[in-house]
Amino acid sequence: MTRKTATITIDAKGRDKGKTFALTELPTAESEEWAGRALFALMNAGVEIPDNIAEAGLAGLAAMGIKAITKLPFDAAKPLLDKMMECIQIQPSPGVVRSLIPDDIEEVATMLTLRKAVWNLHTDFFTGAE
Repeated sequence: MTRKTATITIDAKGRDKGKTFALTELPTAESEEWAGRALFALMNAGVEIPDNIAEAGLAGLAAMGIKAITKLPFDAAKPLLDKMMECIQIQPSPGVVRSLIPDDIEEVATMLTLRKAVWNLHTDFFTGAE
């Protein structure tokens, strides 16, 4: 089976306007591991996780929404955020896609837009995911 992909072109004002990014879903095992890490980090941060959500892995995390990650201390959230960035490449011209380098993304708003798009790519199976 082929992993899901998406293409995002930044249309907001700023230095990243017009840049195109290619997103690729993590392999299933990595997605489930990411969800497990996120759920354990949330529980360790004192966030109450209903049993049915904790047992559901990525689907359960999708039910909570991306905002759940904002309840984590930065040290717990950083590895999760970093893993999300592994799903993103830049498309500097049509037909050319390459790994990101630090200067590819110049606006914080672009990072947030891309992370939300990665979240949606992984959780779009769950209606109502944010």
